[in-house]
Amino acid sequence: MIIIPIKEGENIDRALKRFKRKFEKTGGMKELRARQKFLKPSVVKREQKLKAIYVQGLRQAEQG
Repeated sequence: MIIIPIKEGENIDRALKRFKRKFEKTGGMKELRARQKFLKPSVVKREQKLKAIYVQGLRQAEQG
C-alpha cells in the first residue's frame, strides 16, 4: 500500500503528483498489465535479451 503523508497547507494537486510518481516507481501498472496474460519464462527471457541487445547497440552507436 502506498502512503503519501500530506503536509499542513499542502496543495492536493501536489500530493496527487507525488502519489502518481511513487506509484510509477513501484511498477504497479506494469505488474497489472503483465498479470493479464501468462508468458512462458522462456519468452520473458527472450524479450529481456532482445531489449538488452537493443540498448547495448544504442549505447555503442552513441559512443562511436
